Amino acid sequence: MTSFSKELSFRWSDLDPNFHVRHSAYYDFGAQHRIEILESLGLTMKVLRSQNFGPILFREECVFRKEIMLSDKIVMHTKISKMRPDASRWSIVHEFINDEDKLCAIITVDGAWMDTKLRKIANPTPEIAMDAIRNFPKTNDFLEL
Repeated sequence: MTSFSKELSFRWSDLDPNFHVRHSAYYDFGAQHRIEILESLGLTMKVLRSQNFGPILFREECVFRKEIMLSDKIVMHTKISKMRPDASRWSIVHEFINDEDKLCAIITVDGAWMDTKLRKIANPTPEIAMDAIRNFPKTNDFLEL
């Protein structure tokens, strides 16, 4: 697998007054896709809750390259671009590609795992999180931190 991919479906409420997808909708699509991916890798909400940990973001950035309109056909591709060997810190990239294979936007998030009881970074990284995140497809320029 080269990436986790998802075809997006835009709603009227995803648009801004200029009739293109509003900036915050991109972040919503990225967040939803990350949760769906974690679920597919065995990190369900039930597992996260029972083991008292979850993902936390330190930075989220979107670079907008080409506007997206309501009827555009967009596929979001998600990969991991950086990770520490113990999977304690990582960066995930979401690329929004149109049907002409043009990059419309790219979201980059930097995150870690949080112990939800202690409200601190999980140390050590839960084994199930290490196993899941290591199965993420990697970018061509993947960097081990």
